Order: sequence, then C-alpha cells, then structure tokens
Amino acid sequence: MKLTLLTAALAVAVPVLLSSCGSPESAAPATTQAAASTPSVLIEDAWVRATVGAKDTTMTAAFMSLTNPGDTDIRLTSATSPVAGMVQLHEMAMKDGKMVMQEKAGGINVPATSHTHLSPGGDHVMLMNLQQPLKPGDELPLTLKFSDGTTHDLTVPVKAFTEEEEHYHPSETPAAK
Repeated sequence: MKLTLLTAALAVAVPVLLSSCGSPESAAPATTQAAASTPSVLIEDAWVRATVGAKDTTMTAAFMSLTNPGDTDIRLTSATSPVAGMVQLHEMAMKDGKMVMQEKAGGINVPATSHTHLSPGGDHVMLMNLQQPLKPGDELPLTLKFSDGTTHDLTVPVKAFTEEEEHYHPSETPAAK
C-alpha cells in the first residue's frame, strides 16, 4: 500500500520537477501554446429551419448558441453556405412602429465570458436564394466568421419550424374595411 502511494506520488512529482528545471525562455512557448489553443467561440445547438411547408421556400434561417469563454468581446461578422446564394446576419427591430427583419450592421456581439443566442424572433443567420428546399433531417454546411479571425465550419441539421409562420416572416396585416 505504501509502495503504491509512493509510486503514484513520484509519477505526479517527477514531471512537475522536470518541467521546472528549464530556463524562463523555455517556459514561454508553453504559455503561448496554451493561449493559442483556447477556443474563441463555442457553438452549440445549431439548427436550420426547414422550408418544406413554408410560404417562402427560397429563404430560411440558422439558429444557435454562441459562448465566448475569453475576456474580450468577439463579433460574428459573416457566414457562408454553398446551399444559399446569399447569407446575412439579421436582427428583428422596431421600425416605424412595426417589427421588421433587417441586416444587423456590424455583426452579432458575443460578450466576453458570456453567450449570445441566435433564435427565431431575434438575431439569426439568414440564408437566402436557396438552391433547393430543405426538409427535416437534411444537413447543410455553414461557415461562421468571427472578428478575431477565426472561422468555424459546421454541419447543421434541418429541423421543422414549430412556431407560428407570422413570427418568422412578418407580413402586412390587411387594412380593416
């Protein structure tokens, strides 16, 4: 028992002692390497709204959670996908007393040590001029580009859209006569 405990203690202590034997210059690359391997933005729960059954099958949106573990704000600046002729970052905003969807100037902020949710009725990645209808179960490639110079290549599942159509594609309310 004592021999096993001693062996375990040596297994931990020897590498620590050996790593402290180097000069300060040799420690710098390890620190730099650790900092370089810290992820910039973590992406979770990404999905794309199916177009099958939608009024307008030429466009859809991608939604996801973006988490920034770093200590500096990062912006999602653009996105691309080979299945869409155009991809933009959008927001829902009040304009002239109406809620409208519009391109989000400057991109989407992901605050330091926090997260941002891209969701229906809020910020989202808009995919327009789709080359084909998208049905639940399909997957599509999506590349996200961030202000820190990183890119993330994703394969995103297509899911049925379960909220009311009007919330996603606002339309004019017919005037009462």
